Amino acid sequence: MAYQNSPSSDDAPTADLPGSRQSNALSIPLSEHDVSRASNAFERMLLRKLLKLAGSPPLRFELWDGASVKLENQLTQFTLTLRDPKALMQLLANPNLAFGDLYSSGRLEVTGDLPELMILLYRSTHSARDNWPRWLERLWANHAPRSTGLSEARENIHHHYDLGNEFYQMWLDTEAMQYTCAYYESDDLTLEQAQLAKLEHVCRKLRLKPGQTVVEAGCGWGGLARYMARHYGVKVHAYNISREQLAYARAEAKRQQLDHLIDYIEDDYRNISGQYDAFVSVGMLEHVGKSHYADMSDVISRALKPEGLALLHSIGRNRPMQMNAWIEKRIFPGAYPPSIAEFMTLCENGGFSVLDVENLRLHYAHTLEDWLKRFEAHSAEVSAMYDEHFTRAWRMYLAGSIAAFHASSLQLFQVVFAHGENNSVPRNRKHLYDKPAAPEAL
Repeated sequence: MAYQNSPSSDDAPTADLPGSRQSNALSIPLSEHDVSRASNAFERMLLRKLLKLAGSPPLRFELWDGASVKLENQLTQFTLTLRDPKALMQLLANPNLAFGDLYSSGRLEVTGDLPELMILLYRSTHSARDNWPRWLERLWANHAPRSTGLSEARENIHHHYDLGNEFYQMWLDTEAMQYTCAYYESDDLTLEQAQLAKLEHVCRKLRLKPGQTVVEAGCGWGGLARYMARHYGVKVHAYNISREQLAYARAEAKRQQLDHLIDYIEDDYRNISGQYDAFVSVGMLEHVGKSHYADMSDVISRALKPEGLALLHSIGRNRPMQMNAWIEKRIFPGAYPPSIAEFMTLCENGGFSVLDVENLRLHYAHTLEDWLKRFEAHSAEVSAMYDEHFTRAWRMYLAGSIAAFHASSLQLFQVVFAHGENNSVPRNRKHLYDKPAAPEAL
């Protein structure tokens, strides 16, 4: 997602975030807010100012006292209902952080399709912000992401990925448990088919052959490692610092009788040892942090054999920009999607030659749409496991992410590279498209 934000401490506590299993201090009962008084003309004027700053989108505000605020002669496509006066002031002070918080706590309601609203706001605000005064840019500016050092990285990953495997099993694909962009060769693919097609696409790009060794940095629930081992006969060393994910991955590898080919290692990517025919990382670079790209380059350089291939798959941007504050603070602490230029510095630092760059932006929008449908189908179960605040926060996260990819605020880069002196590199892309990557049926 790609909102803006006001400055915030990099070491802010995370115990009360929607991703935490602890109670959430942001869920303030409406009874604690003064909803008895009427809205005043000044508040309504400020809301009209906010709409103009957002590019005059076709929406209106309904206030706690029934008053309606919209721009003159503007059509209404969406309605935002503010439940109390403090919600209005929070939204005005920092809409980029407050919008998600207020929606999560039920103090802001949306009438209309949430992803469509977010697409509209992304596009409208993007075109309008060039005219914002500097003081407003500073007030709503994004802050630097939390540290992703060795000790902090484990806490960041625990916050998001150790919510419980049952939660993710409700809405991810059932075949490989992939929490990364799928590959829709055709629009009619199921989520399961598209995720397996992504795994096949990655393997083809790496030109895997039986007997080779592969190291994976950040393996999630282990689906790619199992796919490589089963379909390509390679030996995989997969690193991860999420204990819940590793427990699932090891159990699945044993159940599928692949554990003799896969070693799931609970350790940080910086501690990868040995040399391998291929280096792969799908969906982890976002968590590395720009200040640690040199570390990542060093790891790949020493781990990749002279004639090996490497692939990094990561959310990114067209230009440098901090992560949306609400996402970074509430959902993904420490996250930073690199611009394509920043991505390339990682290759430059390691002396690598870039062989292929593919942007799967709209594939990720499609993936997220499939995830949100499944999430909504299980929303009552999610609320029973956690609470309604958690469910609304994740609905906002998924809907906002759909919007960010549709509006091109976020990209999805797959980059293949090799040591600069490696002449045993693919000379064309025929190996990618000899036959469909997706299985015909499941």
